[in-house]
Amino acid sequence: MKVVISCLLFMVLGCYVFNAQNAIETSIKADSTAIVDDKYREDQFYLSVTYNLLGNKPDGVSQSGFSSGYHFGFIRDMPINKRRNLALGVGLGFSSNSYNQTLQISENNADYQYVILNDNDIEYTKNKFTTYLIEFPIEFRWRTSTATDYDFWRIYTGVKFGYVLFNSSKFNSNDGDIKLSNIDDFNAFQYGLTFSAGYSNISFHLYYGLNGIFSNAKLVDGEAIDMKSIRIGLMLYIL
Repeated sequence: MKVVISCLLFMVLGCYVFNAQNAIETSIKADSTAIVDDKYREDQFYLSVTYNLLGNKPDGVSQSGFSSGYHFGFIRDMPINKRRNLALGVGLGFSSNSYNQTLQISENNADYQYVILNDNDIEYTKNKFTTYLIEFPIEFRWRTSTATDYDFWRIYTGVKFGYVLFNSSKFNSNDGDIKLSNIDDFNAFQYGLTFSAGYSNISFHLYYGLNGIFSNAKLVDGEAIDMKSIRIGLMLYIL
């Protein structure tokens, strides 16, 4: 249900922005005296909804439910050729990411303990951890836009650096709840590769984490936890 609602919100917002930009373009074409900006930039605000996956999971760890990500920010566009269809983009944004999975995080004598729920006879209703990051995207951008064409193909690829401002973990069961925050074992600095491709305002978006979500976390048997974040979803660009 959350997936449907998120997609519907994106479609409505996308249609609104699409119609607004079409109206601007039509107005420019109708006015022969309009001044064409041959130094235009694709400075853009962006909004994104993603489905979050965990890569490199320990054996026995699985995901359940919908793990969502919400992202927004601004990217400064810097064209690097005369046609202005190639550019570098540098931005600043905020990201919230949740992961519903079967790795329980608890605290024992000031240490954190990680247990795979699939290996234990434990009934529970919720188990997830969430991260909130400030992010710094850097992109190499290719597009077919012109100074007067607001509908164009785009392919943006690059890297995104993130700093975790806050993290939390929630476990709910009939026997009791476990709520933790600012867990030291989370990697404060995270980074990964990004890829966006699409037409007009909406693009397919992919983020592939290159380093682990956790830094020194281990299962009770001593196995290191080196899970990475993978986000797949839609990106909406607003000029």
